[in-house]
Amino acid sequence: MGISQSVSAPFRKVVVVDDHKVVAQGIELLLMDSFEVVTLTTSGEELMELVRRDPPDIVVSDISMPGMSGIDTMRLMRKEGIDLPVVFLTMHDEPSIAAEAIRAGACGYVLKTSAGDELVDALNSVMSGCTYITPTLAARAIKSSERCSRYVLTSRQLRILEYSQQGMRSKQIAHELGLSVRTIDSHKYAVMQMMGVHSTLELICKAVQEGLIRR
Repeated sequence: MGISQSVSAPFRKVVVVDDHKVVAQGIELLLMDSFEVVTLTTSGEELMELVRRDPPDIVVSDISMPGMSGIDTMRLMRKEGIDLPVVFLTMHDEPSIAAEAIRAGACGYVLKTSAGDELVDALNSVMSGCTYITPTLAARAIKSSERCSRYVLTSRQLRILEYSQQGMRSKQIAHELGLSVRTIDSHKYAVMQMMGVHSTLELICKAVQEGLIRR
């Protein structure tokens, strides 16, 4: 199935959210034949300003961004009664994050490593009223369903765990995520309380054991 199969009218306007300019421009080129207007933005905060002022037909968003994550931004949209379809285009290939995104209200979840025309397929599916998940990821989710973790973490908490596993301290993680050190420590404490552990080392070991992060 090729890129030439455009999204059907009357859908005219899409907002693409990605803090990497080159990636966003690549998505723009891919979608130019399918939409009359392709608007690029770099953060959840900018997206909120756009959708409040002039809602598009659909949003294509990354998950990990400075400030609000894509999932947190979508939750804020829903809280404000903005019920736009959101498709996540992300490098996160963990079934747990995909499940969190869908539970939070996403209509699609596409991996950036997939072929470019898959995004167009996903948008067509979503606009026809379906939910779309990258097939390889959906298959992995089914295979791993029997050993799913009992803990449900947000995408931000999972990123903090991943950075902690890499040996990064709270100050470094805060810099990477564009958050305060206090916010990072608050997230870590909340996850420690959830898992019943008392140190970062115990937290990482427990997260690996639960399959939340890889060794």
